[in-house]
Amino acid sequence: MKKELLIASALVGTVGVAGVAEAASASYSGHVRNGMTWTDTDGTADGTFGANQQGSFSVSITETTDGGVDISTGLGLADEGTGTDADESGLTLTFPSGVKLDLIEAGNAYASHLASVPGASGEQGVGGSTTLTAPGGLGWADASNMAGFELHSADDAFGVEGLKAGFSASVGDDTADTASTVDVESSYSIGLSYVTTSGDTTMTVGGGMVHADDSNTSSQNAVSDSMAVALTAATGNLTVGFGLSTGDGIAMKSTETQNQELDSVEVLTAGLSYVSGDMTLALGYVNGDATDANVGTAAGSGTESYTDTSASVTWAVPGASGVSAIIGYSDRDRSSEGTSATDHSGDSFYVGALVSF
Repeated sequence: MKKELLIASALVGTVGVAGVAEAASASYSGHVRNGMTWTDTDGTADGTFGANQQGSFSVSITETTDGGVDISTGLGLADEGTGTDADESGLTLTFPSGVKLDLIEAGNAYASHLASVPGASGEQGVGGSTTLTAPGGLGWADASNMAGFELHSADDAFGVEGLKAGFSASVGDDTADTASTVDVESSYSIGLSYVTTSGDTTMTVGGGMVHADDSNTSSQNAVSDSMAVALTAATGNLTVGFGLSTGDGIAMKSTETQNQELDSVEVLTAGLSYVSGDMTLALGYVNGDATDANVGTAAGSGTESYTDTSASVTWAVPGASGVSAIIGYSDRDRSSEGTSATDHSGDSFYVGALVSF
């Protein structure tokens, strides 16, 4: 109850400081991707070749109070083919001190402080299946309820140059679920990031921990109980990085009967990018392993595995602001219970253009 009152009070305060402004300032951005993909799985089916089109359009809204507090939100009108309904953002209050407070759909502090490991661009990649549960990235445990907040420190937190810190929490679902139904009941997360420069090299390290309770009375695991850390180093035109995440959790599927408990999760990512004139070369690697079992049962013994090795070349077209040409490649391998999922493993190529505005 205390958490619910804290969030409600913050929202009331937000309305109070907003004043009587008739209209906030707004800006928009987005992109359109047009390309072709070719995919050949390790299964018996023939390779496929076809068009790939993705688009995104979003509006950012912000206003500043007489006290110097920035109030911002946003609206996503399209997001790479995920649906046509508008996707509203939460509220962000940025205070003159540099401290920020996110309210509603705030996410988790560990995820917002992770260093960004380089990876390949493009729309290549063999698709998966809802029955496959191996994690494919450092954000596999990023689960929270919509009713929540994240508090971001100002730069140089606690007097340490280059340090930022954050804390987040969410509350919501108090319903007791049964069988394989799982919902996030509450969550909390701590995140830290640190940036330092030595000579020509700038290093960034960031990550943290997250714990998200579930509403199922018989589950063995929480929705997520994980830590993650990532490190990048940038020297001139070269950036390299790697990341690691471990923990336990629950793989939540759109079909609830396919939800699976995950144990002994390990995810490793690595990548690099190199810029030469208008060209950017990027390489990426991801490996994720876990054991899974039906919700409410003991940890399984068979391993779920996901591995993806990818590369891309991006060319910023001279004289055409916001226009890039992309060539991408992916070699992806999945296995379930130690057996290769050949229909969801294989090679994929992408050739296309990105137009941003």
